[in-house]
Amino acid sequence: MSDYIADSEGPDAAPIESKDQLIEHFERGAKSPDEFRIGTEYEKLAVDRDTGAAIPFSGERGVERVLRGLAERFGWEPQEESGRVIGLSRPGGEITLEPGGQIELSGRAVETLHEAQTELDEHVREVTTVAEPLGVEFLGLGIQPLSRLDEIEWVPKKRYRIMAPYMEKVGRLGQRMMKQTATVQVNLDYRSEADALRKMRVSTGLAPVVNAIFANSGVCDGRPTGYLSYRGQIWTDTDPMRCGMLPFVFSEHAGFEDYVDWALAAPMYFVKRGKDYLDLTGIPFEHFWKEGARGLRATVGDFALHLSTLFPETRLKTYIELRMADSQPPESMLALSALAKGILYEEDCMEGAWDLVKAWPFDERVEILHRTYREGFHARARRHTIGDLARELFDIAEEGLRRQARRNHAGETEAIFLAPVRERVASGVTLAERFLHEFEQHVGENGARWLIDYAGYPRAPSDSP
Repeated sequence: MSDYIADSEGPDAAPIESKDQLIEHFERGAKSPDEFRIGTEYEKLAVDRDTGAAIPFSGERGVERVLRGLAERFGWEPQEESGRVIGLSRPGGEITLEPGGQIELSGRAVETLHEAQTELDEHVREVTTVAEPLGVEFLGLGIQPLSRLDEIEWVPKKRYRIMAPYMEKVGRLGQRMMKQTATVQVNLDYRSEADALRKMRVSTGLAPVVNAIFANSGVCDGRPTGYLSYRGQIWTDTDPMRCGMLPFVFSEHAGFEDYVDWALAAPMYFVKRGKDYLDLTGIPFEHFWKEGARGLRATVGDFALHLSTLFPETRLKTYIELRMADSQPPESMLALSALAKGILYEEDCMEGAWDLVKAWPFDERVEILHRTYREGFHARARRHTIGDLARELFDIAEEGLRRQARRNHAGETEAIFLAPVRERVASGVTLAERFLHEFEQHVGENGARWLIDYAGYPRAPSDSP
């Protein structure tokens, strides 16, 4: 997750006097359609070339060494805690670390996916250039396939030292989520309260279909998990107070206040004062606001930080974040953004997409989503399979991108970014199923070499600077 940094002045610094300030926080995110942008967050797994195991954070072949190499060669500014490099920044971009050393690029908010492709290509070139002499490879999977939880070193971020023990109190799989999983997420703008909740309703409703299209996490701890998106399943047993589908978004009358009320009831992890994270685990934010804690008074910035520690399928900040997809190989990393842009930035397409899933009551939605984690495109949603709905959704998204007609230098629309997932949607075979088939064929051979050949990122050209 990207780290939220509060402004020292302005609305974020204001003590909370009323709920209206929290609603206004979301209202400040509204933009006119000509200002709409799209951002993508890309997580990847770093592994040892010889063993396929997760590399440690520390050491000469660890994640920190990769970050230092990026800073030395490509102009990134190191971000440190207690003398350790735990992230990087430069104008327009940020690289952060998930708790198990998963490396995440938080991409710029861009007008077109053609710009995002340029940024992603540059990032892949940079990280593979630095990793190559270290014997480090990156995997385009949604979960660490070989290393067990206790074999993965924690990234020494202060916030993770607070989160990790709390996770064990509220669910069985929270630490797996933190250390083993990887995702791709897309961030979108909204023009009004009604538009924000409509986009949340549609995207949350589509969660089973989107999850199946990007299911890519069938092997963990060196064996099949019984799921095609084990990453998705892990979220069902992480923390029920901050994860999953939000029932209120399916009400036509839902608004920002409903999201504020849900967030106020959710337990906190921490607040940040200066460079220190202060443990407030388990305290509902509403209690912190109204009663205080540890001699502190809640600010709007504290609330914004709290929002970044909530993990529903679709999350609201001052933009909308879709969180239901497993991480992908580089060639299909932008497909989620293309799917979302084609549907949610085109009114008719958003309505058509909603028509696919609007009839399901909430309990049935949850059941279908959980079934999809295991069965992918084969999961049934009444008289349809999720694969049937995925093919219709794919066509709707393609039409939306064609209408938007944002072209590259070759005259191609952003529909080109859906092309890498076209075959899996047409065939009804997920990436996870393909991986599982190959894994079962090669598990007794040189597993590490096969794993990297099959799921590894392409290496940087030998003439990289």
